[in-house]
Amino acid sequence: MPAGKFDARLDTVPLSPGVYLMKDSSGCVIYVGKAKKLRNRLKSYFGGGAISSPKVRAMVSHVADFEYTVVGSEPEALLLENNLIKRYQPKYNILLRDDKGYPYICITLNEAYPRVFKAFRPDPEARKQGAKYYGPYMGSDCFEVLKAISDIFPLKRCRKVFPRDIGKERPCLNYHIGKCMAPCLGTVKNEEYREMIGQIVQFFEGKYDGIEKSIKAQMEECSANLEFEKAGALRDRLFALRAIRQNQRVYLDIERDVDAIGMYSDCGETCVRKLELRQGRIVGSSTYFFAGEEADQEEILKNFIMQYYENAPFIPPLILIPFKMEEEDLEAVENTLTEKLGKNCRLHVAERGELRELKDLAGSNAREMMVRRILRGGNANADPSVPLRYLEELIGAPEGSISRAESFDISNLGNDDICAGMVVFKDGRADRQSYRLFKMKRVESQDDYQSMRETLERRFNHNEEDGFKYPDIILVDGGKGQLEAVASVVRSIEGTENIYLAGMVKNDHHKTAGIVFEDGREIRLEGRTLTDQEMGLLRFLTTVQNEVHRFAISYQHKLAGKRNIRYKLENIEGIGPSKRKNLLAHFGTIKAVENASEEELTEAKGISAKDAAAIYRYFHRES
Repeated sequence: MPAGKFDARLDTVPLSPGVYLMKDSSGCVIYVGKAKKLRNRLKSYFGGGAISSPKVRAMVSHVADFEYTVVGSEPEALLLENNLIKRYQPKYNILLRDDKGYPYICITLNEAYPRVFKAFRPDPEARKQGAKYYGPYMGSDCFEVLKAISDIFPLKRCRKVFPRDIGKERPCLNYHIGKCMAPCLGTVKNEEYREMIGQIVQFFEGKYDGIEKSIKAQMEECSANLEFEKAGALRDRLFALRAIRQNQRVYLDIERDVDAIGMYSDCGETCVRKLELRQGRIVGSSTYFFAGEEADQEEILKNFIMQYYENAPFIPPLILIPFKMEEEDLEAVENTLTEKLGKNCRLHVAERGELRELKDLAGSNAREMMVRRILRGGNANADPSVPLRYLEELIGAPEGSISRAESFDISNLGNDDICAGMVVFKDGRADRQSYRLFKMKRVESQDDYQSMRETLERRFNHNEEDGFKYPDIILVDGGKGQLEAVASVVRSIEGTENIYLAGMVKNDHHKTAGIVFEDGREIRLEGRTLTDQEMGLLRFLTTVQNEVHRFAISYQHKLAGKRNIRYKLENIEGIGPSKRKNLLAHFGTIKAVENASEEELTEAKGISAKDAAAIYRYFHRES
């Protein structure tokens, strides 16, 4: 878009708070934003100055027109912005989309006899009628929550519809083992069943005390009435609830309700992980993924809070956020949540104590969820082989020719413990049985190039005859220089001419940023809006690069640990490898050996009184 195209119109824009809409040449809204001073914000886009953000530059290049709405205050602008984002679903806005790969748990409070089940996305109509949705959960988390509900509450699990099917069939086995209230008998009143559903809602909100008291009272009543089977079933439910409570760490001595939001960005995406603390215990979590990098986190955070808490089943009075928001945004968001909650709601960046620990836990959870997403190649339904097909297209290889990918990484601590790790991916998935470790035999000093040469030569001494198939592609951890070094080794080995080579390029923050090929072509996969194919390839390369680094460095740490133990004990006069092993087998740790008396040391196999005295003197030289 030529600079100065909107100059005349910009002069007429007021210096008032409001919301603006950016439109492309077809009239489609591609971005919705708010500003405290509309004219200043729009001039920052169209005034001819440099725009640092690649995303904003891409958006502005497609703007053919804009319009705006003036409002009375910043909170009004925030609400209008949120409503317009939901209405238009603009391409360049942060959108809270439902991911089919991550399920919710639905409670159909809009039905006479509510159900509790896994749902892959909230139904807006059901939600309007009163249904509640909790999540989204990672798959295994959802299973564990539903199992806990099954253990604690005698919920119906059949497909019968009540009251239509009451009395039509005999109750199922779950009724006879105390796992179902059996509303199908017609003896369970609607109010009684809904009371139990109310307890399940309390369970999701972490209000366990009321549930425990209710179950305990029912159990005592059954015992008094000599209904021992019912009392036993209630006892089992009570134990299940207490087991869950015992497994939940208490974070705060003061019982309070807090949400903690953590964020982590990688591969052009940002993960938002929300932990729910109720009465001092973490009782739930939900995970969302947004298109956007670290530079977009502030916008992602603001949009997430506004969009999530609009339909949230519960808003706590305190929400921990990972960093400080702009003052005007912070005030507007807090005012909006306070109005919805009916009492004061505060966004807070915890700097110390248990609240900071909880905030940091949310951040580390966000990182773990992002790593998990990258490892599975996107959402749960993603085909892990798709990035390989795109890689074939970029290389110019026949379709289906790349299946087995290998990557190597060197790790060392100075001149000690020089080793290498090799990871293998088949059709986009890690094949851990094919991983290999190499401890350098010829290289005695820190030299990554010679270490890689030795590693590759030793790797290619094995072939399909001894169960070690050649790779279709080697992904080199590094840029053009590292790729050329590896190519000079690989191409000198007979039978490697059909193996493709490519380098995985990192940015200044040591995150995967692109790929370089043998012909010198380099494709950057950061700092711009990516296609689905590019996003898939970036995830795959990040997975490979992180995995090979993890594998190599964990082996180096293991070697270093063994060396430290060996040096510490074998430095003692009279103690060699055999006696070192006997000492560690007997005492378990170096610390236990250090703390042992001379008499206790002689109890270890092969350790004489003279050895014991030497060991004791070594660890107690100062005294």
